[in-house]
Parts: sequence; structure tokens; C-alpha cells
Amino acid sequence: MPQIGWFELLLIIGLAVVIIGPKDFPIVLKKIGSWFGSIKRYISAVQSEVSNLEENTLDYENKENKDKKEDLKKDESK
Repeated sequence: MPQIGWFELLLIIGLAVVIIGPKDFPIVLKKIGSWFGSIKRYISAVQSEVSNLEENTLDYENKENKDKKEDLKKDESK
């Protein structure tokens, strides 16, 4: 996987300033930052939903196992 060094990063920033213009460059950076923030929040929400789903599934499976054990104990005591 290619790596981007400091020189390449400075070159990209320099080209962006020249192409976009120094006046609009901060606005574009702010917009890109808000996009990254939105994507990060979306990914975090998906991760928390998956985590909650896994916890609920484990709780349900544990409850089923506990109920089966109790049923077996009742059958053995009869």
C-alpha cells in the first residue's frame, strides 16, 4: 500500500491552494471536515447498533439456555 509522506502532503496542499484559491481554501477544508464528521458519526452509529444487536442476541441465548437447564432440573426431580 502506498504511503504519503510529508513532501507529498505539502505538494497536494499547495496544488489545492493554487487550484481552489487561497480565499476559498478554508471553506473547502471546513466542508470536507464536516463530511468526515458525518461519515464518522454514521459509522459509530452502525457500530453501536451491531454491538447492541450482539448483546441482545447473547442475552436471549443465555436466557434460553437457563430455561432449558431449569426444565432439565425439573424433569430430573420428578
